[in-house]
Amino acid sequence: MKAIEIRNKYLKFFESHGHKIIPSAPVIPENDPSVLFTTAGMHPLVPYLLGEKHPEGTRLTDFQKCVRTVDIDEVGDNRHLTYFEMLGNWSLGDYFKEESIQMSFDFLTKELEIPVEKLSVTCFAGDEDAPKDEVSYECWKKAGIPEERIYFFGKDDNWWIAGEEGPCGPDTEMFYDTGKEPCSENCNPSCSCGKYVEIWNNVFMEYFKDKNGYSKLKQKNVDTGLGLERMTMLLQGKKTPYEIEIFAPVMEELEKMQKVDDIQSRRIIAEHIRSSMMIINDGGVPSNVDRGYILRRLLRRAIRHMNKLGIDLNEISHIIDVSVNALKEMYPELLENKENIKKVIIEEKDKFVRTLQNGEKEFEKAVKKAKQSGKNVIDGNIVFNLYETYGFPAEMTEELAKEQGIEVDNKEFDKLFKEHQEKSRLGSDQKFKGGLAATGDMEVKYHTATHLLNAALKMVLGEHVHQKGSNITSERMRFDFSHPAKMTEEEKQKVEDMVNNWIEQDMEVTFKEMPKEDAIKSGAECMFIEKYPDIVTVYSIGEVSKELCGGPHVTNTGKLGRFKIKKEEASSAGVRRIKAILE
Repeated sequence: MKAIEIRNKYLKFFESHGHKIIPSAPVIPENDPSVLFTTAGMHPLVPYLLGEKHPEGTRLTDFQKCVRTVDIDEVGDNRHLTYFEMLGNWSLGDYFKEESIQMSFDFLTKELEIPVEKLSVTCFAGDEDAPKDEVSYECWKKAGIPEERIYFFGKDDNWWIAGEEGPCGPDTEMFYDTGKEPCSENCNPSCSCGKYVEIWNNVFMEYFKDKNGYSKLKQKNVDTGLGLERMTMLLQGKKTPYEIEIFAPVMEELEKMQKVDDIQSRRIIAEHIRSSMMIINDGGVPSNVDRGYILRRLLRRAIRHMNKLGIDLNEISHIIDVSVNALKEMYPELLENKENIKKVIIEEKDKFVRTLQNGEKEFEKAVKKAKQSGKNVIDGNIVFNLYETYGFPAEMTEELAKEQGIEVDNKEFDKLFKEHQEKSRLGSDQKFKGGLAATGDMEVKYHTATHLLNAALKMVLGEHVHQKGSNITSERMRFDFSHPAKMTEEEKQKVEDMVNNWIEQDMEVTFKEMPKEDAIKSGAECMFIEKYPDIVTVYSIGEVSKELCGGPHVTNTGKLGRFKIKKEEASSAGVRRIKAILE
């Protein structure tokens, strides 16, 4: 069964059970206060999980395009991906454990025809914060899973929360038995031996966690996620996602083109090109900060591995063609935007080639220094500097050094590289800390303030201004917007005064549900209009702001406090960034 068939079966199944199919949100979040990318299906739905009414009702289903960046360095093994598709279904205060579990069981065993013998499940064991999940246990037994294949585990395995604060709850997870021999007598779904592969996660979201601990949400929600690539791999009897139809044509083409055989490099190129195309398609551009940096890193890593395989870098255009062709049924928008995607990737490739040329000059200096010292060894910190500053792959440094009869200090490089990886991981984790899921009073105020800032920028700078992203914590807001030039001091002061004037007017914040076409006709501001469902929510602040948005917002602007711009700077080509606080 192909991935597109599994996706369609999933959406049709849940539609037949009263769920409205909603579009995938972009991988670059529109109104998400925290994350670089959409990392899970629930991210765009947090306001509704917290109690806001969704215009499409209480039962929803979709496929969500996701990007997770913490494991970039792991891509190349047989399982890690940075871009993936998550199938999901939600109950917003509607059904709960029993109906959710029965539907999951029926979809797996009837629609996908997975034998019950292949399935095991896990439930929450209970602790001081929440009781043991006996209800899920009984539901699974009633559905048809024998009790010896129902396991209980603690929070590390069976509790889900996005970030450190926010809506959360116990979950029940479904596992597919690959048929491998058990690793021990106690082998179970918590093992990482590969016998059991997690395929679906149903979160029973009835709690909210903040710095004071856990409290009950005003409604009980169900939030589920099924990884499409993984499920496709298992149903096709493949060992890795790189063997399914999404990647196979690219992998085969790379094998024909390569001069050096390296499956890890082929996987990195295929995966990173796909991820980059999805990010660029949703508005991403390479830069040195935030999501632009992630995109640059993905592309440069792919290019480095093309070098490693001995593939002419100009062939990147052909690789894009092959990848788009493999994905066009699932993502027709890639075919429509192929030329722009190519343009962005080729420009980044050309920049990287120039960077590598500069790195070669630094390498020559390092060789000269090593020979003069009589050690005939290039220090690990120099190898790392070539990698970090110039994007010069360590293996390329080693290869060139060998040609010069010189060794490199790999031990020191490995140490520095591991430290770099840890810092990157911590930095990435920090981006997600207290994110959209941690929607407290200050985050709600800052989110509302972005609407006022957007409106003020349009009035002061011109109608060409559009929001390009936001990042919010409880301490400050950051707002990216389209504008070609640095703002003057006078412009910044005008924007600040305008926002504060609207705050002092204590304008009412209202919302209205309407068809998408009517929202556009009414002049509502939005990004990615095609990604919204047919019925949308439009938030208005007095007569000054009208935007498509999911919330959450304050009820009156007078609650915001005093708005202060702290900094205005470049974010990427044609995009400026404002950092501001509410005092």
